[in-house]
Amino acid sequence: MGRCPHNTPGEPCPADCHFAACHRPTHKVCEDFDVLLNPDRDYERAVREVCRFCEFFLLNGPSIAERPEGYQRVGNPNRFLL
Repeated sequence: MGRCPHNTPGEPCPADCHFAACHRPTHKVCEDFDVLLNPDRDYERAVREVCRFCEFFLLNGPSIAERPEGYQRVGNPNRFLL
């Protein structure tokens, strides 16, 4: 429970969480780096970390341009840790 998303408001469900597995027929792990690193995609809207590398979310998910005016990020602002 140390990384339980219910203990961290504003953070997505981590990939190692028991409830993070996606069993939807649209779920497919993306292998195209141009799609994975799309700077226009709003990765913060992903409910789970696994969505952030799901091809369906990356191609059809919300863009940063769709954010409401005055939007403020809750939680960790870093998407990639290199």
